[in-house]
Amino acid sequence: MTQTAEAARPAIRPRIAAKSGLFLFLGANVAAVTLLFVQAGVSQNVLITIGRLAGLYGALAMAFQLLLVARLPWLDRRLGMDRLTTWHRWTGFTILWTLLAHLVFITMGYAEVASTGVVDELVEMAETLEGILRALVAFAVILIVGAASAKFARKRLAYETWHFIHLYTYAAVVLAFTHQIALGQSFAGSEQAKAYWWTLWLGAGAAVLAGRVVLPLWRNLRHQLRVTAVVSESPDVVSVYMSGKHLDKMPAKAGQFFLWRFLTKDRWWQANPFSLSAAPDGRSLRLTAKALGDSSAGLRNLRVGTRVFAEGPYGAFTTIHQQRPNALLVAGGVGITPIRALLEDIDGHVVVLYRVRNQADAVLLPELNELAKARGASVSVLTGPDQAVGPRGVMLGPANLHMMVPDVHERDVFVCGPPGMTSAVLRSLRELRVPNAQVHAERFSLAA
Repeated sequence: MTQTAEAARPAIRPRIAAKSGLFLFLGANVAAVTLLFVQAGVSQNVLITIGRLAGLYGALAMAFQLLLVARLPWLDRRLGMDRLTTWHRWTGFTILWTLLAHLVFITMGYAEVASTGVVDELVEMAETLEGILRALVAFAVILIVGAASAKFARKRLAYETWHFIHLYTYAAVVLAFTHQIALGQSFAGSEQAKAYWWTLWLGAGAAVLAGRVVLPLWRNLRHQLRVTAVVSESPDVVSVYMSGKHLDKMPAKAGQFFLWRFLTKDRWWQANPFSLSAAPDGRSLRLTAKALGDSSAGLRNLRVGTRVFAEGPYGAFTTIHQQRPNALLVAGGVGITPIRALLEDIDGHVVVLYRVRNQADAVLLPELNELAKARGASVSVLTGPDQAVGPRGVMLGPANLHMMVPDVHERDVFVCGPPGMTSAVLRSLRELRVPNAQVHAERFSLAA
């Protein structure tokens, strides 16, 4: 690594800075919500008090959720969409449970005060209090979205269907906010609280509008991408080349991916995450995809000149996180695409381990070898069945990894491949006690 590259490394690791910033933001808002709640006055009924506080925390979680799904570039480049999506999932469960607690405790509390049954009290509130029906509809929508996000349902739903269901979350947010305005004690009793909640909700909404609508539209109007070539790399792998305007101004880095929409009659509504398979050069972009379904298989039928709408770039699988002078890149199958791009961009001496079932599956291998020769890197293709076990255990187990790369502890390790392979490599690195800060892996998880 050159002295200039060394000096360019930030004093605080980008991932730590982003995580700390998010947690500080959330913690400060939890404290603010609690303080405003106490200042508004606590009910003498404990159940009502718990219910109101749960509702406020649920509203805060909904605003935080909007920030997580806004796909803001500063956060995404430092944390990665897969990590943000994991937090999005847990925040979703938090919303579900806090709003359920709000509904249950509020209803039980008022039923206790009125000496009526819980169901009767809920019906009475829905019929007489403004905003209760809106809140119940919002809760029902959140339940539906939560059910669609469960693993058993997610595996059976197309991304577009899952995404369409998630869009109803925005309707739930609006309904919940109008309920808060109508009945929230904070809005009724404090100008400070009103200013806080309006600022929070408008800020969260502005983040979503900027990250999910304004920025993608602006970038696509500016760059105007079109397909320039479609190249078959193997019987089931194809590369798509694109060019456009001002691509030297596009903030894309090797290792990142876009959500690609090819604007043809039968594909414009499909958004697919594909990595860049070559480092951006300011003149063109390239993706390389394997035919895993109808959508990716149809890429080879694209015509030159097809307009492209690209959302991104996304992902933290880049050299911004490199800590050590040298690197190990581990790829499995079509996971070679971001690894091949990283090989162009990464600092220091590089070792590439490319895991495939047989030599014929090693797409982009000639390019890898050419790049490796030009920069003095080492490329090893590891072939064999997935569960093959040798004298030192599985092929990418700790013993074999240490034998192939004895100085693995002194390298950053970038891993991309099928989930099973990626998890196995990460386990091996943990067993070898490679520091977590030097291990980088990202999965294409999409938050709606």
